[in-house]
Order: sequence, then structure tokens, then C-alpha cells
Amino acid sequence: MAHSREIINIQAGQAGNQVGESFWGMLLAEHGLDKSGFYHGDDPLQLQRTGVYFDEIDSGSKVKYVPRSIQVDLEAGVCNRLRGGAMGSLFRPDTYLTAEVGAGNNWAKGFYTEGAELIESILEIVRRQSEPCDALQGFQILHSLGGGTGAGLGSLLLSKLREEYPDRMLATFSVLPSPKVSETVVEPYNAMLSIHQLVDSSDLTVCIDNEALYDICVRTLKNKTPEFQNLNNLISRVMCGVSTSLRFPGQLNGDLRKLAMNLIPFPRLHFLIPSYAPFYDPKSSSFESKSIPELTKALFDRKNMLVACDPRFGRYLTAATIFRGKISSREVSVHDLQTKNSNSFVEWIPDNVSVSLVTVPPVGQTQAAIALSNSTAIQEVFKRTSESFSAMFKRRAFLHWYTGEGMDIMEFSEAESNVHDLIAEYQQYQEAETGDAEEYTYEQDTEVEEQDEQ
Repeated sequence: MAHSREIINIQAGQAGNQVGESFWGMLLAEHGLDKSGFYHGDDPLQLQRTGVYFDEIDSGSKVKYVPRSIQVDLEAGVCNRLRGGAMGSLFRPDTYLTAEVGAGNNWAKGFYTEGAELIESILEIVRRQSEPCDALQGFQILHSLGGGTGAGLGSLLLSKLREEYPDRMLATFSVLPSPKVSETVVEPYNAMLSIHQLVDSSDLTVCIDNEALYDICVRTLKNKTPEFQNLNNLISRVMCGVSTSLRFPGQLNGDLRKLAMNLIPFPRLHFLIPSYAPFYDPKSSSFESKSIPELTKALFDRKNMLVACDPRFGRYLTAATIFRGKISSREVSVHDLQTKNSNSFVEWIPDNVSVSLVTVPPVGQTQAAIALSNSTAIQEVFKRTSESFSAMFKRRAFLHWYTGEGMDIMEFSEAESNVHDLIAEYQQYQEAETGDAEEYTYEQDTEVEEQDEQ
């Protein structure tokens, strides 16, 4: 196995563990491994860099590949299902960590009371997983922001990892509340408190929301009654796509740090919109066009995005595209797309779309493409959550559940103003012209100089 830059996966809460199950299933298929972690593939490329997500363990005559993953939940149900399911023998038994009480959709329980009791044990497992790594690249956390465990304990975990591993990448795949598909009444509270933490603790947050996933399943894949399994499958495609160039050799390589370097022009604006192409109805696959320009165009189309926001109402600060399959760099016409839609991209970052090419396509497809876009249109998602939050917070509805766990009302106000600032920053860069940027930096420099003189 070639030298790999390792990633540790942490899945928190019900959503995190269900998405994680789907993600590992897809990862095993791409690397030719069975549900127990034994190799049955026929392509040497599959094993070349399995070390990114798997530890190699000799078990008798065969080599077993064990995921570098930690499964956390404040109630045991989902983890028990994972243990007793098809992948039960895949994960290390000591990487499951559950409590009995549950967070009951309460962010404060996950962050302050129930979650705080578990956090040391979780960090101990993280240390055990990270010590054998040669070149730990970072962590990826799978969680949702609407509940108690994924949101509360997920946020606590992020801040602790940031303290303990300050120089490692922290990427999160966060399921945001969606406007029409809401599971809990207190979702806006939990989401706002989580976004407040994500702004400061995370390096890279890939935003996903259920409504956009439902739309893709119903409209494009023609599945009239999608289940969570179908939605999680879409998320897994993007997750596998993002890490493809780490796991397989390609013409233009990328990794978490390179992604962040090219995608995040300002540290607070690290919320990314994922998209995937091609999505099509399995029955009509033989009628679908396979041209690369169309694949590229689809990546920037609202119908292929995994977040319910409209990119036409914002501008792209940056974007990263990852093409999978036998595609030559001459075919990839991202520059043409930028030229045709120049109004959609900010002009003060000249070449703002990066391209990675990886020769290994997803299982069952000949080619595919994934994009992560840093667009100012994401503010729509934050505005929606903020409005729902304000409506309840004005009347102090449901607050006693949070203050009862030791939270201060000031934390709610801080979270609200931090998210408002974030929305304002996105708006400022959306409206910024090249000339403005020069004046802006000049003003900033003079302010700094004046402060130094004082």
C-alpha cells in the first residue's frame, strides 16, 4: 500500500451514522472490498491508496481493511443497527461510543451536559486512531445541524479537535434544515447555535439539505417516494467524489488542504455548495448525452445542487471541479463556461475554478463530475434559518429547555449576531467590484497603520 495522507472519519448522531453507513458502503465498492473489509477486486489501483480511510490489518492468511472511523451517538439505536447489520464486522468494536439518555433534539444536552460527559472518551479514541498515522491530513465529521447529538455534540467535538489538532484540516458534511422538510420544531435554534460554532471551528463545511435531495430524487431520478437511504446515497456520491483524488492517482491531484486553499478566499466564508453530475433516471440512461461540456454545465445548474438555494441570485467566489473517468484535460471546458457566464463569477479572483482529473470513475458509471462551489447564494440558507430563529426567539419560545441545561440566553443573541455578520459578509463580497476591493484593502491598511501609531 502506497504512502497515504490519512483522514479520520467521525459520524455523530442519527443522521451522521446513517449517512456514514451509506458512505462506507460506496467506499468499499470503489476499493473492491467486501462488507467485512476483505479484498475481492481485480484492479491494482484499488489498493494503491486505501490507507486514506482504512488501516491494513493481517488476520491470518488474508489482509483485512478496517475503516479509520468513530461512530458516536447519545442513544444506542442507530449504532446498534450498524453493529448488527451487514457491516457489523467491518468497524473496530472499540470505535462505537453511545450513551443511553439521548439528546432529545436539544443542542444544549449535546454540547453541555450529556455530550460533555462523553467527550473525553471520544478524544481518547481519536488519539488511538491518529497515533499510527504517518501523515494525518485531517478529520471529516458527518452530522446534521437540526437535532441534538449531531448539532450539539458535533459542535463540541469540532472545538475540541481544533484545540488538540490546530494544524490539521477539519472538514464537515453538515445536513442543514430545509424550508419545507422539517423534522423538529426547535431545528432553527439548534442550527443557528451550530452555524455559530462552525464559522469559527471548521475549515471547510460542505452544506447539504434534505429538500434539495428530495427534489433530485423526485424530479430527476423519478423516484416518487424517496427514503433516507436514497437521499444518503446522493450525499455519499459527493463525499466519495471529494476524496477521489486522494484515493486514486490522477493527472491533476487534489486533497483536503488543496481544496481549502483554492476554495476559501476569506476564513469565515468556508460554506460550500456541493453538486454532482450526471443525475438521471436509470430507465433513460441510454438517451443521456455524455459530452464533457454538458457535464460541466450541469455542475453549475441548480437542479444538480445538494442545497436548496439558487446560484443565479449570488456570485461564485470560487469553485473546485473534480472529473472522474477517462477524460483528457483538453476536453474540460470550465474556462468557456466562465467566459459565457462571466456575471455569475466575481471578476476580482481571475481564475477562480480549479480542476482535478481522476481516471477511476464511480462504480457502475463511465464518467462523473463533482463540484464544490463557494457562492454568495449560500446566504439564502442562513437567512431562512435566521428568520425562523428570530420568530421563536422574540417570544422566548422553548428557551427553558436550553437554559435548564445551563445555557445562557446571551449565547442565543451571540449566535444570531454572528450569523447576521456572516450574511452581511457574503453580501459585501457579492457586490464588490475590482475597484472597490482596492479601496477596501487600502482603507483596512490605513486603519491598521493608525492603530499601530497609537
